Amino acid sequence: MGTGLLNIGQRRRGPAEGVSADSAFPRRDGVLRCGEVSLEALVQEYGTPLYVYNGDRILERFHAVRDAFAPLDLVIAYSVKANPNLAVLRLLGGAGAGADIVSGGELYRVRHAGIDPERVVFAGVGKTRDEMRYALEQGIMAFHVESAQELVALGEVARDAGVTAPVAVRVNPDVRSPTHEFTRTGHASAKFGVSPDEAVDLYRAIVEHTALSAVGVNVHIGSQIREPRPFLAALDVVLEVADRVLRDSGTDLRYVDLGGGFGIADGEAGALDIRALAAGVAARLEGRSLTLILEPGRFLVGDAGALLTRVLYLKRSGGKTFVITDAGMTELIRPSHYGGVHAISLVHDSDKGSVERVDIVGPVCEQGDFLARDWRLPVPSPGALICVRQAGAYGFTMASNYNSRPRPAEVLVHGGRPTLARRREEYGDLIRGERDD
Repeated sequence: MGTGLLNIGQRRRGPAEGVSADSAFPRRDGVLRCGEVSLEALVQEYGTPLYVYNGDRILERFHAVRDAFAPLDLVIAYSVKANPNLAVLRLLGGAGAGADIVSGGELYRVRHAGIDPERVVFAGVGKTRDEMRYALEQGIMAFHVESAQELVALGEVARDAGVTAPVAVRVNPDVRSPTHEFTRTGHASAKFGVSPDEAVDLYRAIVEHTALSAVGVNVHIGSQIREPRPFLAALDVVLEVADRVLRDSGTDLRYVDLGGGFGIADGEAGALDIRALAAGVAARLEGRSLTLILEPGRFLVGDAGALLTRVLYLKRSGGKTFVITDAGMTELIRPSHYGGVHAISLVHDSDKGSVERVDIVGPVCEQGDFLARDWRLPVPSPGALICVRQAGAYGFTMASNYNSRPRPAEVLVHGGRPTLARRREEYGDLIRGERDD
């Protein structure tokens, strides 16, 4: 039943200088703020580099998704990998979010944050048997199985535990999304999911297995996708799979999971029109008794976060101007890892000089250590504060201790009140767990 490879749209490259400022961090009296709280005041309290999250903005985005899809029976399963901080999880869980997890560790976080396991779905191509056992013990909503061998392993684990494992098959719809090659997950040569034909075969095996139960169907085609068409093309494929399963085995699946990857406005281009997507989804689900699961991650937290960093030095060399900061790829790897473009500005209007194209680079001993290249910025003085926006997703969660650098603190601002969500690491944290005798 293959659809063939669907090439939908072309990805824009290079900074989009006309993108408007992030409303989560407005500028008032010449200074950027998180809500009513001055970013300068936060830096004075917690130092740099520093991650700051606007909790009010996170909830605003959550409600925007909920309201857009309001006519449908909806579960919003927050994609934990985007930002797994407990304060963020508790905030979203309190608003009614479930969770999309990809590891046992994420499940542990979700449970620690108080999110109902019956609203948790477990994705990922490499679930271990220990992780399967843990998830079965916790009573999660479903496993999203991504291969025949994984299904066999899950069946054996469930049978040994004397329970029935709820299963949805992740379908690879062979849709090539207009995004970076590392974040395209729905084309045939990706490691994720199985073909529609193989999915139908797996559902046949599930129905025949005494310790497995088919409950839904899943698809996820990538990240930072800014138009509805790829999602709707993928949905058409998985709905046809659901129809084939019903015809083949009489199994009426309870839900369809469309995944996440909804694009946000950043330093490159604009955001996905979530209401346009919702209208297309609703039209396709009309007359079907299917719950819809969505797995937004970046869409909820991405533009609610910022990385604050201080300028250490300026350097002019080889016809370039380098702004050297105390944050780099160890704090935010997206620019060097897959070309992420973040809007970057000075915290203080008064810190600016003439506007130039500069490379904003960090202290890490790698040529690939940068936050932006050829970015138009008023040239700051040493000591100035820089705000890297759209850093609430895949920022701290991908941070590392490379070069033996302690990871930064995280602060959540909600209702006008800042809370330290994670303390800054110290040198002693770098060797915790190692033998030093």
